[in-house]
Amino acid sequence: MNPRHYPSPGTAPSLTDTVAETIRQQLIHGQLRAGQRLSEAGLSEQLEVSRNTLREAFRILSKEGLLRHEPNRGVSVVVPSIADIIDIYRVRRLIECQALAQAWPRHPAHKRMEQAMTHARRMRDAGDWLEVGSANMLFHAGIVALADSARLSAMFADISAELRLAFGLLDDPEYLHAPFVDLNARLLELFEQGDTATAARDLENYLIQSERMVLSVYSARVD
Repeated sequence: MNPRHYPSPGTAPSLTDTVAETIRQQLIHGQLRAGQRLSEAGLSEQLEVSRNTLREAFRILSKEGLLRHEPNRGVSVVVPSIADIIDIYRVRRLIECQALAQAWPRHPAHKRMEQAMTHARRMRDAGDWLEVGSANMLFHAGIVALADSARLSAMFADISAELRLAFGLLDDPEYLHAPFVDLNARLLELFEQGDTATAARDLENYLIQSERMVLSVYSARVD
């Protein structure tokens, strides 16, 4: 994982930063897939920006390790390695478990967790497992937001994008996401009851389980 590009403190995001964030969100929500080649012409038209602006956004995302530029082949979305996945989950446990353990149970970010939980259940009932995955990312972004750190939240957005790329290589999103809808609900219940220590311990076990599931299926997929 590479450090994210940050705008200067106290300044509004530039158009390039905004375009980079739009593409980053497309990665997080599964709209762009690992290995996919990106069309400058198509994306510049879709985002209504010049190709120069788009190339600058590509450079930002390439430094973050989300895109890759190859001479004579253009820009494509990276394919995460097994080592990347292991590192992503290591960082997740460090960030999320601490954020949950140390937060005030009525922190405003818990509303984001509730909204994501409600959306995940609705999408589960509709059988839309890709959208359940997106809701899961939003739930965990809410956990990170409990830390009140813009930098940690930005880091988690990058991690979410990389992890979603790995998810996109797998063929069974229901297998990956179904177990965690009820586990998220349990975490939220513990947190709102003020039992943050138990919630943090359960989250660590949850992330270990998730990592094992992803690695077991992913290693078979890429071998």
